[in-house]
Amino acid sequence: MLLRDVASQRPGRTRRFSSWDRTGGNKDWVSVAAGEAAVLADTGGAGVIRHLWLTVNHKDPLYLRKMVLRAFWDGEPSPSIECPLGDFFCLGHGIAANFQSAAFNAVCAPEIHGNLGGGVALNCYFPMPFSSGVRIEIENQSVQPCESLYFYVDYDELDISDTEMRLHAQYRQEFPTTVGGGTLISRGEAYWSQMEVENLSGDGNYLVLEAEGSGHFVGCNLSVENIDPTAETGETTWWGEGDDMFWIDGDESPTLQGTGSEDYFTQAWGMHDQAYLYGGTSIHEHSPAHPARKACTCYRLHVLDPIVFTKSLRFSIEHGHANLQENDYSSVAYWYQTEPHVPLDALPSSGERVPRFAR
Repeated sequence: MLLRDVASQRPGRTRRFSSWDRTGGNKDWVSVAAGEAAVLADTGGAGVIRHLWLTVNHKDPLYLRKMVLRAFWDGEPSPSIECPLGDFFCLGHGIAANFQSAAFNAVCAPEIHGNLGGGVALNCYFPMPFSSGVRIEIENQSVQPCESLYFYVDYDELDISDTEMRLHAQYRQEFPTTVGGGTLISRGEAYWSQMEVENLSGDGNYLVLEAEGSGHFVGCNLSVENIDPTAETGETTWWGEGDDMFWIDGDESPTLQGTGSEDYFTQAWGMHDQAYLYGGTSIHEHSPAHPARKACTCYRLHVLDPIVFTKSLRFSIEHGHANLQENDYSSVAYWYQTEPHVPLDALPSSGERVPRFAR
């Protein structure tokens, strides 16, 4: 499918914004002072961004959580994309890692894989249409300067049809999730004994997305720091088993009901250290770099099976069966929709986004 149309003649003119050295030298980067923002792309007219590539040299090991990516389409007053840099590219917790999917990939040296920060190449291939201008920026919310930011924004300059929707991406977090469904926090063997606790309403689920308008949901990533210990040993429990639930166009009950977190992310019998085109793990919970951390990032891309909505969409997922686990959850939702969109919720501060294991 990816190669099907490569030989067909395409309209438009290929253009690029990049950080190349305008003097002709090799200083092909921009520096971003603490608290400042760098503009990656700013242009009028119409077109489609085809590829976004970034890499960063930053002394703050948590720069992937503390730098924020924003995109504004067609002169809109509030961003359609606002996410911590790493999370947008499916790398949660500020951790660098190697993985490949249909829409994103990340590449770093073996000694960096699984660790906080370090040099990592970040790529996004989701098409990003605009009809009357685009602005993309990155804000450095660290107290340390970003010594160098390298970037490409590759796009086609062309007229787009009225049916082209705009890409949106929103970060959320809940540190920690709160236990529901029962009166006791379920840990260890007690957790498995409560598999009959009911949760038909989705009350207390972790909220991934709530959108209004008409569009297609095309995926998400979910980062979990598993901090819920067992009473018996103090070891962390399995964080999965939480069902995914989608309410489409105001349905009172979930329109789509899942069978477990690992199932939604296209795997089974746990999350495995595998990254595939449309689902898998970009950061595995049993990373050799930090085997006791129990921090993971999983992703699901609805590229071939987008979830279509005409009025509204609400997507949430249980944190453990019936929300019986307290863990730190964060996520990014990706969707296309017609404008205007409901303004995104305020982004948590950089300090609030720091993962628990790094505090």
